[in-house]
Amino acid sequence: QVQLVESGGGLVQPGGSLRLSCAASGTIFSIATMRWYRQVPGIQRELVAGITKGGTITYGRSVKGRVTISRDNAKNTVYLQMNSLQPEDTAVYYCNAFRPPGVVTASVEYWGQGTQVTVSS
Repeated sequence: QVQLVESGGGLVQPGGSLRLSCAASGTIFSIATMRWYRQVPGIQRELVAGITKGGTITYGRSVKGRVTISRDNAKNTVYLQMNSLQPEDTAVYYCNAFRPPGVVTASVEYWGQGTQVTVSS
């Protein structure tokens, strides 16, 4: 069973920075696309950033230029460095692992429990 454990959330002032981490157990990490999503109550979950096993990176439009995603395959960990945070970045941030379908296997997806990020003065 795969587990994703996020950490690094908290309260930060506008203009500040945070670094989120997501540690993955199991064997999926090396073959999975890792993504960070965020969600505000009542609003659809939004993609923040994603990184494939090969290192291809995607950023959400609302955060592009302010966040950096990276992964350490040796540590089974994906990181999200967030800079110039604003109150509208306040949300629960979720880590996601996605393994695409193979020839004989279906796709599989796992979620972490989420970590709260609050940007406020």
